[in-house]
Amino acid sequence: MKKIFFLVIGSNSFSGSHFVNFILSKGHKTIGVSRSKKINNLFLPYQNNKNLKKFIFKPLNLNLEKDNDKIISLIKKYKIKYVINFAAQAMVAESWLYPGDYYKTNILSLVNLTNKLVKKKLIKKFIHVSTPEVYGNISGTTKENTSYNPSTPYAISRSALDMHLMALNKNYNFPVVFTRAANVYGPHQQLYRIVPKSIICALNKKRIELHGGGKSMRSFIYITDVAEATYKIAIKSKPGNIYHISSKNLISIKNLVEKVFKLNSLKVKKFIKIVAERPGKDKYYTLNSNKLIKEHKWKPKVSLTEGLFKTQEWINTNLKKINKLPLFYEHKR
Repeated sequence: MKKIFFLVIGSNSFSGSHFVNFILSKGHKTIGVSRSKKINNLFLPYQNNKNLKKFIFKPLNLNLEKDNDKIISLIKKYKIKYVINFAAQAMVAESWLYPGDYYKTNILSLVNLTNKLVKKKLIKKFIHVSTPEVYGNISGTTKENTSYNPSTPYAISRSALDMHLMALNKNYNFPVVFTRAANVYGPHQQLYRIVPKSIICALNKKRIELHGGGKSMRSFIYITDVAEATYKIAIKSKPGNIYHISSKNLISIKNLVEKVFKLNSLKVKKFIKIVAERPGKDKYYTLNSNKLIKEHKWKPKVSLTEGLFKTQEWINTNLKKINKLPLFYEHKR
């Protein structure tokens, strides 16, 4: 197919960096934008891509008006038609500590940028990577038309922006498409996330904390499956649509951790420390992806067991370097 010039906002994030890697592998030129000027190459899969020369990185901060203007200038200069937005403050528990920062980054900065895009009418598609956290705690399988019921400042911030973008679509034909993925995991993920953290604790035979006993139920989806789905949605979908990206398998956080330790021939019981549940933690959600499967002939290719093996293989290969890095989240304003 014809090669496309993408602009990826949040290109240094876990999902953003894997999407960059995916589209570079298809030969597309890409501009990446992130406020993180430089992060450890361990967390940037595209650094080893054979088409890296087709990637341009710009350290820009959406919270700054002048940087939003620079993004508009990049879109004009390179005649970019597809913008994929992965940018967000994305730690649920920490959003209670810094709600103002979450509202500024997750709502105001992107409202400013998208309002500029509406006025300029420069792009063909704006893919907004949202989150199932907007639905709150729901039993049963969640469809794309489920009402919002956010239970944390993080979820509130994401819901507010989603509603703003949908209003832009309805009133000004802003070409936005929404994606919401289940719990994404895989190599190069931030170490404080549950899958890499569990693997690191198992390999080092260290204890791991389980909030609320790990009773929350989640679906997990491997990162390359998410990148492929996002690409298909970007190319083929009509504006105004919402797509869920998920597997059909549901597992508790406790059983996930047990699975990781079992893969390492360890009995998890003596390595678990039960701590209090986080405020507003959604106990259950699973996403219905039938719309994506039917319209775009997509389905997840990597099982949870295979995905855990692949992730552990990456961690094992880099364990000496990883053991020197923190396993906790550091908030950025």
